[in-house]
Amino acid sequence: MSFPQPKPEVPQLPQNLLRTIDCQQGAVRAVRFNADGNYLLSCGSDKSLKLWSVSRGTLLKTYSGHGYEVLDADGSYDNSQLCSCSSDKTVILWDVATGQVTRKLRGHAGKVNCVQFNEEATVILSGSIDGTVRCWDTRSRKFDPIQILDEAQDGVSSLKVSEHELLTGSVDGRVRRYDLRMGQLHVDFINSPITCVCFSADGQCTLTSSLDSTVRLLDKSTGEMLGEYTGHKMKGYKLDCCLSSKDTHVLSCSEDGHVYCWDLVEGSLMLKLPVGKAVVQSLSFHPSETRLLTAMEGLASYR
Repeated sequence: MSFPQPKPEVPQLPQNLLRTIDCQQGAVRAVRFNADGNYLLSCGSDKSLKLWSVSRGTLLKTYSGHGYEVLDADGSYDNSQLCSCSSDKTVILWDVATGQVTRKLRGHAGKVNCVQFNEEATVILSGSIDGTVRCWDTRSRKFDPIQILDEAQDGVSSLKVSEHELLTGSVDGRVRRYDLRMGQLHVDFINSPITCVCFSADGQCTLTSSLDSTVRLLDKSTGEMLGEYTGHKMKGYKLDCCLSSKDTHVLSCSEDGHVYCWDLVEGSLMLKLPVGKAVVQSLSFHPSETRLLTAMEGLASYR
């Protein structure tokens, strides 16, 4: 009786450097995969937003219209629109194909740290140093926000939207989860300025990184802490954390030039990925494959 050959294990962590792109837009503040992972967005300190082909590493378009450095960006589900935010206090909605500004949204009183479309790309949500999250209707002729969430006591550093839920992280050390359907607010206190928040793919947990050099996994409904991940350095920079596409690993940028990857369940450090000698500014995990984008200084790397 013969047994079938064991299947070769799919590597769960991206280690081999496939491509490095010199973005030529000053310091790259953020890198983001688009919805299907075929394109990447890079946000530059030179006021530009750039769209690249992941497979070829080629520049497809440059979007110019911000008056100061671009801090975050997101692509719509159908790849027809982009949104970006900047230190110039504005949010811009872009037409991908033409590169033109569709809308320039003003209203924040300070730099805008984070921006994201809802799933239908009918609403843009933006979080600012002014302590508010503003919700903008992408189809309305009015340029005023349809809703302003001002519960944060300090700047909003990160936000994520998933179906009817909005997750925000603030410098006031609190993670806020808004149930937009029920009109409810749930607050968890971390006791350190929060740099990044995200939902797990299964929607059961939230991941939070903060300036005490700790990443925490919380049960979304109870706020119970399920895991703590340490070893990296995050003391003075607003850096990203994320989960792998299958929720098996927790990843974080670090000020020591590495990306740290932990096993989600065990909490053990599985990989300390060297990126370079400077601060790893941003990261983004591919929506379906084992691929990772990182940004350091003027370079975007793809693994």
